[in-house]
Amino acid sequence: MKQTIILGNIITMDEKRPFAKAALVKSGLFAYIGSVEDVMKLASQDTKVLDYGDNYIYPGFIEAHAHGCFAGYRAVGQAPLAQAGLKTDYPKYREIIKEFIAKNPQRQIYLAAGWIKDEKSITKAYLDEICPDKPLIMNTGDAHSCLLNTKALEWAGVDAAFAKKYGYDLVYVDENGEPTGFICEGPAFAIINKVPVTVEEAKTYILAWQDFAFSNGLTATAFAGDDLRFPEAEAYYELEEEGKLKLRTYANVIIPDNPTDPKAEIANVAAIRAKYSNEYYNIIGAKVLLDGVTEAHTGWMIEDYKDQPGYHGVERFNDHDKMVELITEADKEGLSVHAHSVGNGATHFMLGCIEDAEKITGDKDQRNILAHLQYVNDEDIRRMAETGSIPAVPPLWSAKMPGGYDMEVAYVGQEWADNAYPIKSFYDAGANVVFHSDYPVSPLMDIKLSIYMAEKRAAPKELFGDLDTCRNAKEAITREQSLRAMTINVARQFHQEHRMGTIEYGKLANMTVFDCDFLHDDIEKVAKANLIATIVDGEEVYQVQQ
Repeated sequence: MKQTIILGNIITMDEKRPFAKAALVKSGLFAYIGSVEDVMKLASQDTKVLDYGDNYIYPGFIEAHAHGCFAGYRAVGQAPLAQAGLKTDYPKYREIIKEFIAKNPQRQIYLAAGWIKDEKSITKAYLDEICPDKPLIMNTGDAHSCLLNTKALEWAGVDAAFAKKYGYDLVYVDENGEPTGFICEGPAFAIINKVPVTVEEAKTYILAWQDFAFSNGLTATAFAGDDLRFPEAEAYYELEEEGKLKLRTYANVIIPDNPTDPKAEIANVAAIRAKYSNEYYNIIGAKVLLDGVTEAHTGWMIEDYKDQPGYHGVERFNDHDKMVELITEADKEGLSVHAHSVGNGATHFMLGCIEDAEKITGDKDQRNILAHLQYVNDEDIRRMAETGSIPAVPPLWSAKMPGGYDMEVAYVGQEWADNAYPIKSFYDAGANVVFHSDYPVSPLMDIKLSIYMAEKRAAPKELFGDLDTCRNAKEAITREQSLRAMTINVARQFHQEHRMGTIEYGKLANMTVFDCDFLHDDIEKVAKANLIATIVDGEEVYQVQQ
């Protein structure tokens, strides 16, 4: 039997034994946690030793809401506009896109992603100048909006009739009623998903994502949007069969807005689960999008937008009865429902549906997830805990970001902008709080910065200098709460708390090693912590080169 000894400062997140100096791994599972002296007595002649000295070993960190295959797609299959930084830079975008086209002349359709849209009017003419002869689509960083050149509009069938069908809030038109090229929400998602991707391409994207996740200390992740029109499930399955998939992925299949037959949709998810789920790729739920995003004026608010009286955002999935049926049918299949919910109107709607579904199922442990939660009513924070729903919150978004915060104030008002992204209130109410990055929809995925920003409610000076970015400081939480929100709490979200999330006997030997004591070191040191190694099933899958 294969054995490995792990040595270092082990923070277990196990309340019965919170700290240890050594662990023994047998066949990928923890077989002993305790002292160096005792663990060495259990060693055999061929036992491997991983000695991390004075570094700190944590349970493998887990991402509660990201888009894995999509992240790899952006990394190697699209022009990476995020290289322009956290600001709008159209000259730099042009340079990045032209370079990508030059390196990939064989592609018939070009995608660029990471665009940060500002209030400046920009149309298809900008992209036509860059690429006049092939379809070119420029996607915003949040993936909820895109700009198409003339060839892409023709390829996607976007014309005046298309714009009229979907509405001018989602498909922008000029004074003649012709599409300008800017499209958001449902139509944008549909267009992006029409771009052909082969199974082999998807496998390349997944492996690129896996490497990136391991290099950031993650050992498992949620996939918050497996689209059946994209060959992700098949690609994950083949990679696992080939022995190449090591990042455990818990996927949620996207459900259309207000589907005609919710029962059939859940039956389809269950069928896909039966066909493709295994140890390293497991479909655990259905993904719904309730609204859009604040910066696109598409977050679903109860109140009107301050700059657009009479308008309160986009209600994407807003049929109460269909949502109740979807939640109820998912419960029958042992699935959860994972909801994108930005505005307070979306969250209020979803919790009402969950409450009514629980009256039918009697199940308060379905562990439905509401992710993002930018603006939440006090009443709904309480309801989140009462329904057993899981708030997936983004500490990396909690600070006053330059430009973004001012936009929030203009759109939803000072009070909502200043009270955005609650975290402590969810903990105080008794909810199972989890952290997410939403990578690559959001450009940051960073364990140490998540801990820093959850405590400081501000960005470190390395990001924005001396600019005051502190927001909603009353929602700051402790270091231990942050660690739980990236380990055992996420394991519970996946119904996997018996297998991961703490360093305990019998659990998967997943660990992340940093050169920092996240519980006790100065918070400024936390922000500069360095990843040393990522361990999955007792094997190093990433190690910093010394």
